[in-house]
Amino acid sequence: MRTNPHILEINTRSWLKRLETQYGRRFTLADIPQEQWNQVKEAGFDAIWFMGVWKLSPSAQKIARENKEIQDQIRAIKPDFKPEDITASPYAVYEYEVDDVFGGNAALAALRAQLNGLGISLLLDFVGNHTAIDSPTVTSDPDLYINTGTQEPHAHKDWFFKNANGVYIAHGRDPYFAPWTDTAQLNYFNPKTREFMLANLERVANLCDGVRCDMAMLMLSKVHRDTWWEFIGGTLPKEEFWREALTAVHEKHPEFIFIAEVYWGLEWDIQELGFDYTYDKVLYDRLRFSNPENIKGHLGAEHLFQMRSIRFTANHDEEESLKAFGKEKSLAASTIIATLPGARMFHLFQLLGRPARMPIQYINDDFQENKEVLEYYTNLLRIASDPAFHGGQWSLRDVAPAEMGNDTNRNILAWQWKQMNTGKLIVINYSGAPAKGRLSMKGVYGSGNGIVEELTGQKITVTPEMLSQGCELNLKPYESKIFTYAV
Repeated sequence: MRTNPHILEINTRSWLKRLETQYGRRFTLADIPQEQWNQVKEAGFDAIWFMGVWKLSPSAQKIARENKEIQDQIRAIKPDFKPEDITASPYAVYEYEVDDVFGGNAALAALRAQLNGLGISLLLDFVGNHTAIDSPTVTSDPDLYINTGTQEPHAHKDWFFKNANGVYIAHGRDPYFAPWTDTAQLNYFNPKTREFMLANLERVANLCDGVRCDMAMLMLSKVHRDTWWEFIGGTLPKEEFWREALTAVHEKHPEFIFIAEVYWGLEWDIQELGFDYTYDKVLYDRLRFSNPENIKGHLGAEHLFQMRSIRFTANHDEEESLKAFGKEKSLAASTIIATLPGARMFHLFQLLGRPARMPIQYINDDFQENKEVLEYYTNLLRIASDPAFHGGQWSLRDVAPAEMGNDTNRNILAWQWKQMNTGKLIVINYSGAPAKGRLSMKGVYGSGNGIVEELTGQKITVTPEMLSQGCELNLKPYESKIFTYAV
């Protein structure tokens, strides 16, 4: 993949359901029309993350279909939904085999060959913290899981369920939320569990080019201990599972990509264990809830950390960007992440303009495409695929006040990329009011006689006044400009 790659997340079941409606027939992963992949290639994506290809859990499906919260979320958007369109959570993995509905492992292999032939990498899920509640090993080998044997737990009884043999096994959980009742919690203080999950990871690594590791921080030894100390004690293993696992996989697949979903300020800890990219949820939250000055402060972090962050304004866990941000702000936020260092991730339904998020267990997501939104993203991704955004040198820029008493320049974010003879300058008014500022042209303008604004195609003549006094910026609310110039 390129430096600063573009990654497309696809909810596999929902997307195939849309294709079935579009083409009037069902598809496996092996026979998706070539025109779909040509569009992905033309959009400049380096990798596709197919979310939810693994064999799903019958028990998790039953739990999802009976869940009132899931039903209410769907009903609020689609009152006439059918219960059979609710399936199991993709994160209650029954086993690491491609579901038969997708054509099994053979269809995935054909898909991978097709994508790799276009220079596109295939990414899949790895859910390390837990398995489905009815995964075969829950019964055959309960010691892989946190359990209290046939004795009822002495505390937190609601965290546990009984397997078929009467063994009390913990549900998977995030320490800040209630347990996920469709899952069983693995015990990473048991060496046998580590061997079992490493074998699963190696099996997955044979099938794809990289993995997105779900809730990766839950498997850090200190986090695991603090979450489950009543049941596993406090003695930490000598080595982190992730370090052992990444080393083992890279011995066989040196170019294999590891992406971590991680929160709580533990991003750097995970990066130090060898992950290529970690979620930048801090930037997402600042883009959604904070102000431009706080966003700029976050972008001042150490450059290596920036390069190994994965930026997004939508994914299957977050509210759809159009609803979360509003249209103008969501497009400005996406322009920000598309032009920063690090991996840039987009959800397919975000590009198509889905108005609101559906639960991931719902597969008949038949919303109407928003042509205006899709056209913007198509143009943005084309611009952000320029080599300068993937091999150039990035730096933040300061925007000065344009006039006394007007401090709206504080709402303008600016940075630049330089590669060989090409420069890119990005300015974004990240506020709901007009903003005005002045930007020095030093280092921006060299040979040639003008600047092109890429989003509109507008050509700007560089005047002696602009060179001496800087360029005055007058930006509408949430307006973005991407300038190309000669160096």
